Amino acid sequence: MDTEALVTVAIGDVALIVIASRLLGAAARRCGQPAVVGQIVAGIALGPTLLGRLPGDPTARLFPPDVLPFLTVLSQIAIVLFMFVVGYETDRRQLRRGGGAAAAVAVAALLVPAALGAGVVGLFPGAFSAVQPHHADGRVFWLLMAVVMSVTALPVLAAIVRERGLAGTPAGTVATSAAGLMDVAAWLVLAAALAGTGHATARSWPVTLLLLSLFTAALFLLVRPLLARWLERSGALAAHQLTIALGLALGSAWVTAELGLHPVFGGLLAGLAMPRPGGVPDAGVLRPMEQTAGLLLPLFFVTTGLSSDVGSLDADGGILLGLILAVAVSGKLFPGYAAARISGMDPPQSAVVAVLVNTRGLTELIVLDVALDAGVIGPGLFTVLVLMALTTTFMTGPLLALAGRRWGFPPPPEGHPGKHPRKNSVKRRESYHGKQREGAAESS
Repeated sequence: MDTEALVTVAIGDVALIVIASRLLGAAARRCGQPAVVGQIVAGIALGPTLLGRLPGDPTARLFPPDVLPFLTVLSQIAIVLFMFVVGYETDRRQLRRGGGAAAAVAVAALLVPAALGAGVVGLFPGAFSAVQPHHADGRVFWLLMAVVMSVTALPVLAAIVRERGLAGTPAGTVATSAAGLMDVAAWLVLAAALAGTGHATARSWPVTLLLLSLFTAALFLLVRPLLARWLERSGALAAHQLTIALGLALGSAWVTAELGLHPVFGGLLAGLAMPRPGGVPDAGVLRPMEQTAGLLLPLFFVTTGLSSDVGSLDADGGILLGLILAVAVSGKLFPGYAAARISGMDPPQSAVVAVLVNTRGLTELIVLDVALDAGVIGPGLFTVLVLMALTTTFMTGPLLALAGRRWGFPPPPEGHPGKHPRKNSVKRRESYHGKQREGAAESS
């Protein structure tokens, strides 16, 4: 296929992906789910799971092998920008705002599922080797499964908190703060686990970790202060900050890729290191980076979907999926609830926190993509873990509704997609939030 034909097909693919993701994202919101759930489903549907099973294999015709590298490059740029936004939005004050309850929930909902994830590999090696005969053992694989089980998707969780009217309540604040702490810890463990496994380097993992530590130190101790000082100059902030942010994100991603790690680590580090005037993200940087990442993210979902074939799962894959789901869900819900209760939160608040920290969403998919790219997991296990991520994210809405019926806290706000009319819902919501804020005032 010549260059002109490749460009033509790639442009058509991007148009198809954006439209399909937009439509299914809107459908997911109407069902009370985050838009990202619909976008993930769109990516899977355009792959061999659904479209590829139609007569003539439309997936192979729409996404020929020669075009996939171009789509992959765009999708990786989207993930780098997305991770930059995650790091740039990370508010240290927000992480502290949840206080002791957030720290307790973060420790419990991180360490327990991590231990269960590593333990299930040791207790049921046959279940993993049946789906993934190779690499179903070893330090890297064990650490990866620990991270996979312990991840919480902070961006998706934050969106659910806003959409459900939980922002500002003790439950919403604790869950968001705990998710931020867990994400930072999970990415650090993942970076340590994958150091030296990338295709771009033959260095040992201790050397790679040392180089990564030196780069991180230079980024925070040298680059960040210099950028902060330069951006304080008159006129520099508005004119150049977006360009600097983009260059910093892509440049940092390039460095981590050269070190043998995935570019997403560089994007996250760049976001954390980017100076924030007045301690808050600059809208002139945040909004365009967020919008660009949002426009390109559907390409990532499709490249993920092309690597997943749900229809190819056999009985062994189904058994492993059930085992992983049981461990993943129980490892988040029970420790999260128990930690919140021990910290002094009442049962309704504790239930909300536990349900929210079980959300894995896009963050889990990025972790799985990193592991697949590093060769730690194969396509079969990748598909199983993608289904786990999608299921645990999809569970969040129904579980919140179930907890609401059990304890009477409010349904989604008026106008929320998927909300059914309910008598006196406004009065119930105001009463609930009043009690929540009174509890927060008393505890402080």
